[in-house]
Order: sequence, then structure tokens, then C-alpha cells
Amino acid sequence: METAVIIISILLILSIAASKISDRFGIPALLVFLVLGMLAGSEGIGGIDFDNPAIAQFIGVIALALIIFSSGFSTKWKHVRPVFAWGFLLSTFGVIITALAVGVFSAVILGFSLKEGLLLGSIVSSTDAAAVFSVLRSRGISLKGLLKPLLEFESASNDPMAVLLTIGMIQVLTQPDVSLSESVRLFFLQITLGLAAGYVMGKCIPYLVNRLKLGYDGLYPVLTLALALFTYGFANMVGGNGFLAVYLAGIITGNSNLIHKRSLLHFHDGVAWLMQITMFLALGLLVFPSHLIPVMGASLLITAFLMFVARPLAVFLCLLPSRFTTGERVLVSWVGLRGSVPIILATFPLMAGIAEAEQIFNVIFFVVLTSVLLQGTTIQLAARWLGVDAPLQEQRVYPIEFNPDSGFKGELNELVIPAGSKVVGKKLVELGIPQECLIVLIVRGNEYILPSGATSLAGGDTLLVLSDKETFARIVSEINTKGQDDKPGNKSIGEIPPSI
Repeated sequence: METAVIIISILLILSIAASKISDRFGIPALLVFLVLGMLAGSEGIGGIDFDNPAIAQFIGVIALALIIFSSGFSTKWKHVRPVFAWGFLLSTFGVIITALAVGVFSAVILGFSLKEGLLLGSIVSSTDAAAVFSVLRSRGISLKGLLKPLLEFESASNDPMAVLLTIGMIQVLTQPDVSLSESVRLFFLQITLGLAAGYVMGKCIPYLVNRLKLGYDGLYPVLTLALALFTYGFANMVGGNGFLAVYLAGIITGNSNLIHKRSLLHFHDGVAWLMQITMFLALGLLVFPSHLIPVMGASLLITAFLMFVARPLAVFLCLLPSRFTTGERVLVSWVGLRGSVPIILATFPLMAGIAEAEQIFNVIFFVVLTSVLLQGTTIQLAARWLGVDAPLQEQRVYPIEFNPDSGFKGELNELVIPAGSKVVGKKLVELGIPQECLIVLIVRGNEYILPSGATSLAGGDTLLVLSDKETFARIVSEINTKGQDDKPGNKSIGEIPPSI
């Protein structure tokens, strides 16, 4: 028992330490964790004998549910809204197009039946674009325009479709008497019930968190964790898709007024990292490196087809009516690297007793490794070559924290004073700030200033403003007014009509 605990703790510590290598050299953390698992396995230096797909699948499903909930919880709807339509197309029809193209190609290359090829294509159809942003952050770059929210939304929302396609193809292979119309009906039923369960739980979670009034703050993260797992289990129990449900519940919860919201975001981010490390280590332990060599040639061909044909085809077809430039569409195509979900889904055929399950698992594992290694390490060069990179805007950490209460509708927002604003040089007392608004802190360079009525504003100052949305919008409109418009008769901030 003690030995197992020590081994688990050492693997976790090594994974966390290895993430520094990932940041330093721009290697996706996914690849590092998988390699550590393989090294610790029965054919590696660790010699740990782990050959239990059922346990690996259980760990993977629980981990994936919590990771998807965390992704939804941290998604800001105001950022997603402009790209929702295109992200939805990529995460649904884009996944289907990729699965069909790779499935047909795999059947030809591997000598599979068309159904077995489509199963492989379904498993490998989802992307893990979110892993790319750790590489971009380590190099201090971001992406221009709407590319970042598009890729993040797609990567977080396309997993449920891949799960549905994989389960559907397994049913086709194991239950050949099920008609096509019945399979389609079950497919749409899972989507509908998953969305319904996710919506209901998305409304219930904020209500419970805000109303229970727990005696210990540390219980709120435990509550949201339990509710996220309940959402997954409840959706599956009623016949819906659990992954779709937890993602929608996470989005609704994260965009609701929630007490202890900042601490909950930090908690679920930490849980997501723990789940990723645990999942990747378990999957790394499960694979036998010697089994990858016989499928190396076919896997390289499938990877090349996926990267240069199937993914670009899906992206360009889905984004055809959009205003994204050719360079932006090419980058979206290249960022479609495979991640943890395909490896987890590759355990499903093993559990279902599919004839070619072991070969499918080994091919998928090799495709993921190759995709992450080639695409994950070249995304920075691709972004710069295509001219869609931008400087990374670092998020400042303030020495105060605001935890909204369910009975308080105010928000803490940042407001930057433009250099040419009419309020530059004026004291706060002269601005006629509404009573519904409170300027909590002023950041000037690296200096924090506690404001008073006599504090003068300078261009470039960042104000932390506590107010409701309407009042904040009025203040932003006034402060962004240029100085030359400040003529006699202009109204103070407190006198601005609510319609502005």
C-alpha cells in the first residue's frame, strides 16, 4: 500500500516538474505526460505492469467529465458569442466530415471493413486545440481576432460529438440487427436529452451554491465537483450524452452570478490539471511501445491524411461562408491536433470486444503522439508564418479579490483611461461619479493607488470599478470621450442619461 502511494506521488511530482520542460521548449504537456506513463510502464524503466483497459477507461471518463466541466466553467459567453455559429459547425459537422474522410482512408490502408474504418475515424475525429495555448503562452504570443475563442470553443465542445459517433459505430458493429433509422433516432435522442440535462443542472448548480449558505468556504468546491459528476451520471442515466451535459452545465454555471466564483475557477482549473496528468499517465501505462512498431507505417499515412486532407477539408467547408481569411482557416486546420479524448475512446472498442480493437488502439495512440509532436511543436511557427500571431496580453493579478453574493448585482471590472480622455488630469471628486459606483483601486504602472476624492487621473491608469452593468457602461462611454469634446455645458458622469 505504502509503495503504491509513493509511486503515485512520484509520478505526479515528475509530471509537474516535466511541465516546466514543456513550457521551456514549447512541447505540449500532453506529450510529456504520455511519455512519462510509457517510461513507467512494463516495457519502460519503471516496470509497472498495468494492463486493465476497464480501469483506464473509468479513470479517463471521470477525468474527461471534470475537464470538460472546467472548460465550460471558464468559458466566457461574451467571447464565444461572436464565433458560436462557426464553432458549432466545426464541433458537429466538422467532426462528422473528419470521421468520414479518415474512416474511408483507414479502411483502405489497414484493410478494415468500412464499418471498422468509420469506427477508427470517429474515435480520432475530435481535437485538443486547447493544448496549443500552453505552447503559445510559453512563447509569449497569442492569436489575432476571433481565432482564440473559436479554437477554444471548438476544442471544448467537439468531444461529445466524437463520443456519440464512436458509441454509435460500436453499436453498429456489435448489434448488426439495429436499423439505420434506429441508430439515427438514438443519436438525436442522446443530443436532446444531454442538452436538456445540462441546461437543468446548469440552472440548479448556481441556485444550490448561492442558497445553501454552507458553514465552511472549503465545501463549495466540493459541492460543485459533486454536482458536475452528478450531471454526467444523471444525463447518461436518462439516455443523454453526459459529456455534452457537463459542458453546457459548466457554461451556464460559469456565466451566472456565483459566490466564491474566483476561488471555484482556481479549484476546477487545478482539478482539470490533476485529471489530465492522471489520465495521461494511466493511458501511457496501458500502451505497450513494442506494439506500436508494427502499425507505424500505416499510422504515419493516416496521420498525414488527417493533418493535410481530412482536417483542412472539414475546416474549409465549415468556414466557407465566414469572413475568416485563408491564413486564419489554414491555422485552424493546423491547430486541430489530437489529444486525450481519442485515446480514451480507443479503450471503448477494447471493452466492447471489437475484433480489431487492439490494432485500433495502437493506431490511435501513434496518431495522437505524432500529431502532438508535429503540430503541437510547430504551431508558433505556423502562426507567425501566416501572420495571425499577436503579443500575449498578460493578465494582471490584483492584491484584492471580489466574491459576488447572490443578493448583490454589482461586478468588479477593469477600466483603462485613454491618453486623450477628457477626465485626464481631473480629480475623482470633479467627475460626479454616480453613487451606484465605487472606484476600488487605481493601477498606475507597477504602483497601486488607493483612491480618494483628491486623486487625479492620468492617461493609461487602470481603474477597478465596482458597479452594476448599466452604470459601468455609462462610465465607459463618458471616459472614452475625447478631451476636445469637453465644452461648457457637458454633463458630468453622474448626469449621463441612462440611455447612453
